[in-house]
Amino acid sequence: MDAILIRGNNQPLRGRVRVSGAKNAALPILCATLLSDGESRLRNVPALRDIDTTAALLRFMGRNVEVNAPEVRVLAGSDVRPEAPYELVKQMRASVLVLGPLVARFGRAKVSLPGGCAIGARPIDQHLKALEAMGCTIRLDRGYVIAEGPSGGGRLKAAEVCFDLPTVTGTENIMMAAALAKGRSTLLNCAREPEVEELGRILNKMGCEVDGAGTDVIHIKGAEPGSLAPFDHAIIPDRIEAGTYMVAAAMHEGSDVILDGAELSDMEALVSKMRSAGVDIESEGQALRIRRQGPIRAVNITTAPHPGFPTDMQAQLMVLMCIARGESVITETIFENRFMHVPELQRMGASIALRGNTAVVQGVDKLYGASVMATDLRASASLVIAGLVAEGETEVRRVYHLDRGYEHIEEKLGGIGGNVARVRNAES
Repeated sequence: MDAILIRGNNQPLRGRVRVSGAKNAALPILCATLLSDGESRLRNVPALRDIDTTAALLRFMGRNVEVNAPEVRVLAGSDVRPEAPYELVKQMRASVLVLGPLVARFGRAKVSLPGGCAIGARPIDQHLKALEAMGCTIRLDRGYVIAEGPSGGGRLKAAEVCFDLPTVTGTENIMMAAALAKGRSTLLNCAREPEVEELGRILNKMGCEVDGAGTDVIHIKGAEPGSLAPFDHAIIPDRIEAGTYMVAAAMHEGSDVILDGAELSDMEALVSKMRSAGVDIESEGQALRIRRQGPIRAVNITTAPHPGFPTDMQAQLMVLMCIARGESVITETIFENRFMHVPELQRMGASIALRGNTAVVQGVDKLYGASVMATDLRASASLVIAGLVAEGETEVRRVYHLDRGYEHIEEKLGGIGGNVARVRNAES
C-alpha cells in the first residue's frame, strides 16, 4: 500500500499548477452516457481511481469504455445489463448515479447500496422518494435497490419533486431520470453546485430540455425514448483540487503560485475566507494567483451547501488555521463524522478541541512531522498540506483515499517546490 512522504521546510511554494478536470462533474456525466447510443467523448478527465471504477462499472453493464486520460470514450449500444454490483459500488458512493439513467432508459435497475468515504451517513432516500413519484416501484433486497418503471418496466412519468434537503447526487440522479420521462418535471430545493450545472449542460447537448441547473429549481422536459444523442464535452476544472492547492500555497509566507484553469466564480466562499485570513488571491486571465506576504489570521468557518463554504474544503482550511494567529471555530453541518483528521493533526502538534460538530483551533507556532493515517479523501489532502510546513518528515499512510480525488498530487506539489514523494508498497 502506497504512502506519501513529505519533508517539511520553510521554503515558499512558487510556480504554476494546472488544475485537473472535476471528478465530481465527470462521474455523473459518465453515467449519463447510459441514456444514449453511439460514442460519447469526454475531455479534460482526471486520471483517478474513481474514474477507473466508473469505467469498470459501465463495462460490466456492457459498454465499451476507453480511458486514456485526459480523454474517455464511451461506445454505447442498446443492450445493457442494468445492474451495479456491490464489488464495484462499495468502492465509490457516486456509483449510485447509474440508478436514474438505467430506470429511465431500460425500465429497471438493480443497484447495490453505495459505499465510499466513511465520513457519515449519506442515505439515498431522497433518490428513491423522487423515483417513486415518477412511477417507479422500489424494493430493497439484501443490500440492493431494485427499481422498476411503471407497469413492470414502462416509461417514467414527469413529476414535481421537492427534496427534503439539497443533495448533489440525488439532484443529479433525478435529472437523468427525468431526461427520458414523459412530460415536464420540476425539481425543487435542488443542489446548486457547479457540477450539477455541468450535468445540465450535458443533458441539453444530448437533446433534453433542462432549465435552471445550478439553481434550487430545475425544470426538465423529457425527451422521447431513443432520441438522446451522444456528446463531446470538456469537463470543468476541479474547484476542490484548486482550493486544496490554494491552501497549500498559503501555508508558507512568501509563496507565489498560479493555478491554471481555476475558476474564481466557483470558489467565492473559500476565496472570501482565505482573503480574510490574509491571503492575496487574484484572477489573471484563465488562472488564479495566490500569494501570501504576512501572517495568517484566524477565521471562523461553517460548512454549508453551495454557494456556502464547501465541506470538501473544511479539512484543508483547518490545517491553515492550525498555524494562524488566534483562535478559529470550525463548524461542520453537512456530515457528522468529518473530523477524523483531527487526531492525526494533533499528532503533528496542532491544538484542536472538538465539541460535537465544532472544532476550536488555536494557532500554534510550529507543526511537527509524524506518521499519520489518511481516513478519507479530503482528510488525506489536509495531512499532506500539514506536512509541507511541519518540522521534519511526515508520512501519510493509506493514500488510496487520496488517489480517488487528486491527480498526481506529489508531482504537482513537487513542481512548485514541495518536497513530496510517493513511497510504493509502504507498510500500512
